[in-house]
This record gives sequence, C-alpha cells and structure tokens, in this order.
Amino acid sequence: MGDEGGKVYLVGAGPGAADLVTLRAAELVRTAHVIVYDHLANQDLLSTVAATTELIRAVGGSGTMARDELVRTLVEKARSGKSVVRLFDGDPFFADSAANEASALAAAGIDFELVPGLSLASAAPSFAGIPLACSDHVSPVTFVNLDREAASSAKFSSWKELADITRGGGTLVLSIGTDSMRESLERLIASGMPPDSPACAIFDATMAAQKVVAATVTTLSAEVERSRLNATAIIVIGDRAAVQPQLRWFERRPLFGRRIVVTRGSANAAALTAPLRAHGAEVIECPTIETGPPDSYAALDAALGNLGSFDWVIFTSATGVDNFFTRMAARGGDIRELASARIAAIGPATAARLKSHALKIAVQPSEYRAEAIAHAIGESRIRGARFLIPRAQVARETLPEMLATQGAATVEVVPCYKTVMPKGVRVERLRGLVDAGAIDLVTFTSSSTATNFCAIVGAVPPALKAGAIGPITAETARTLGFEVVVSPSEYTIDSLVGAIVEYFAAKRKN
Repeated sequence: MGDEGGKVYLVGAGPGAADLVTLRAAELVRTAHVIVYDHLANQDLLSTVAATTELIRAVGGSGTMARDELVRTLVEKARSGKSVVRLFDGDPFFADSAANEASALAAAGIDFELVPGLSLASAAPSFAGIPLACSDHVSPVTFVNLDREAASSAKFSSWKELADITRGGGTLVLSIGTDSMRESLERLIASGMPPDSPACAIFDATMAAQKVVAATVTTLSAEVERSRLNATAIIVIGDRAAVQPQLRWFERRPLFGRRIVVTRGSANAAALTAPLRAHGAEVIECPTIETGPPDSYAALDAALGNLGSFDWVIFTSATGVDNFFTRMAARGGDIRELASARIAAIGPATAARLKSHALKIAVQPSEYRAEAIAHAIGESRIRGARFLIPRAQVARETLPEMLATQGAATVEVVPCYKTVMPKGVRVERLRGLVDAGAIDLVTFTSSSTATNFCAIVGAVPPALKAGAIGPITAETARTLGFEVVVSPSEYTIDSLVGAIVEYFAAKRKN
C-alpha cells in the first residue's frame, strides 16, 4: 500500500475548542499538503496552516461533496504523493462516514491512519458540568448520533430501546439538530420514556458561545425554541442530566463567552494564548508578524568582531537577544567578549532572556519603552560612551537620537532580525466574525501587529475593541480606528492578560 508515498490521515478535530485537539492531530494539520475538512470542525485550526496547504471543504453547506467525489479526491491526492488530512469534527469513528471512507481507501490501496479525537458527545456534558458516571451504582451511558432521517422516522426501530434506557437509571446522550428535536423527544415519550425525565441541551460546547438549556424531556424543545437556538445540540436525558450549578466550572471562568484575537507571531503566541484560554476565552490566532534574518548581517558581524570597543550594549527585545547570540555562536564568538560592556535591557522578558545567558544587567528601567532607558542610564554615563543597539531592522529611532543628543560618542544600531507580514494568512472566518460583531477584543503587542492586522484583514468597524500592550501600540491602534479599552500600566504579557480579565470582569458586573 502507498507505493507512491502519499497517505491519508483520518483526523479527529475534537469537540470544538482549538486547544482540545490531540498533539498528533495538531502536528498533522500543521504539516499537511492537503486538508479536506468538515464544516463543523473548528476553522481556527486552519488559520495558521502553511500558505501552500490546499484546503478543501468536503462536508457542510454549499461545499458538500458526494461521497464518491470525496473518496476520489482523497485517493487522487494521496496517489500524487501528498500528505492528506481528512479532518472530522469530534472523533472520526463516531461517524459512519469515517468508517466508509477508511474502507474505500483500503480498497483503493491507499495507506491511511486513524487519529482519534475527543468526541463532542463526551466533551459537551463535561463542559456543562454534567457527570455521566456515578460511583454508587452502575449507570450505563448510551451515545447515539441521531441524524435527521432517523429522527423523523416512525419506523426507526430503536425508539423503545432508547426510551427504556432512562427507566433503568441509565443516561441517554443524543446528537441531534434542533429541526428534529421536538419530534424526536415526542417519539421517546410515546415509546415509554418518563415525561418528567431531566433533560438538557448543550449548544456550541467548549466554545465562547456555549449555551446550556435545562428542562425535562417534555419541555426541552419548547425551551430551546424560546432561546432561539438553531444548531446541532448534544442532549443529555436521565437523572444525571439534572444540572448542578456548582459543577458549571466552564461558565464560571472570567473570560467565558469572550472571543479574543491574538495577533502575535506564531512562534511567540503561546505566551498570550495559553493564559487567555486558561481564563475561559475562545482564542482566535491571526499571526500578523513573523521574524527572519535581516537583509544583511554585515553590520552585526562587524559589531560582533569589535565588541570590546563598546561601553554599553542595549537590548530592546527578547527576540533581539536570541538572534544576537545565535549569530555570535554561528561566527564562533565567545560571550566573554562582552566583558568590558555594561548591559541594558528594556522590559522583563528581555532581561530574563539575558539572565539565561548568565549576563548581569546594569540598567533596566521601570518603564518598558525605549525612551526610559536613556533616563535610566543617565546623561553623565551617556556622555562620551560608545553604544551598541542590536535590534529589529526597522524600529523607532527615538532611543538612538536621544543617546546622540545627550553626548554619546557613537551609537551603532545593527539589525539582527527583521519582522515581516506573514504570507497567505487565512482570515475568511475572522473577517466574517469581525463583520458580524462577534469579536470581543483584538490584542496587539506592537504597533506592527496592529498595522499588519488591518493590512491583512481589512478596514475595521469603529466599534471593534482592542487591547494594547503599551501606550505607543495603543496610539497606533487608535489611529487605525480601534477603540482601545485595555492598556496596562506595565507593558508585559502578564499585565496585558490581567488587564483583559479585569476589563471583562467589570463589564460583567455592570
């Protein structure tokens, strides 16, 4: 099998939230040549794939493929030597389609692999605070994917069997659309299910829009209709479906229900996305910058060859630190060449990175901006001194100008990296959410992230709110039309997260 080198991976995307995919699934999505996806699979998983990755919508809406066409596509792509991810929502083998596609691939001689995912049927009750297991007695749980055809059929042979599950103390978990919910529940009652059985419906489980409707099997459909919910739901019926408020852990998190965009580059995004998700936010990653080598290393190499001549070396970012020492190592340099220079750092992240190299920091201003470093060094130490500033290829000139004005003998600014706009960022879903007013906050950690966001996504509506890491970034965002509602007094990621939590906590109280 797989003589041509291609392979199809039948991958579960999990129940919804992008951080609930398995590590294996995330890696396959990141490296795939082709991704064939269901519309219910979280589109955020696709926002950071390579620009060269071919995306094919297979199931859902106007893009639905016939089964034969879908299988033919998978086979053709694999036979051309490509790595193909067939992305299902939830767990692939909870749906008949995955088993059918696997059989068809096997018959065609195509190498394939199954990558299970967390199913919506098991995740939704957990995120709604509904424990399906019970330690004091055997309480069977039955999962049923009740498609529209079965739900609307009086000849469906299992209505009585399903109705009997809760009579014996068991729990019934149904995946069902709202368009067939009322009819299905009525058939269960008509088949002997106790009409006062506790029941609840969970919509958009694990996501910012999660909604839990609790009622009885008799009244649930009316409650759902009253809530104007219209989607596929996970319905839990039985004694375990009696929602216990103290177990509603997900909805108690401070950023529950908030959809927040993170614009940092992919390499650094985790420092911001992880705490936001931990606080309950649905995070959409839209990397607007990435770093790479400068156009030329000539200036940096010259400085590295003459480090002993500098009195001060000023680092303005952790990225600058990393690239400076990477280049030093590549040239066979020695950190002891910095022995005669004093080290200055702007911001705690930069300082922490320098300390990891066992460097002692002489100056670190309390305010994390370039202007503050000159004040912290002091004019008496600036006058007549030689300064080296390894930084981004394009940056503000305020610091070099201040040092020169205050009498520095020389100020050498050398690029050790550059920031560029990523190519091929996929923003279709994000643009739709922006237009629909469904984004609660866009976060910016530099002026470049704000400028590039507008260049990538397009003009923003005046009501779109932003969180900026510092005053300069905030001013850039305001100039671009954002309403800046979060700007912490300390210009760090931790402070930005704390300020975001405080802002939404205050809104909840009002």
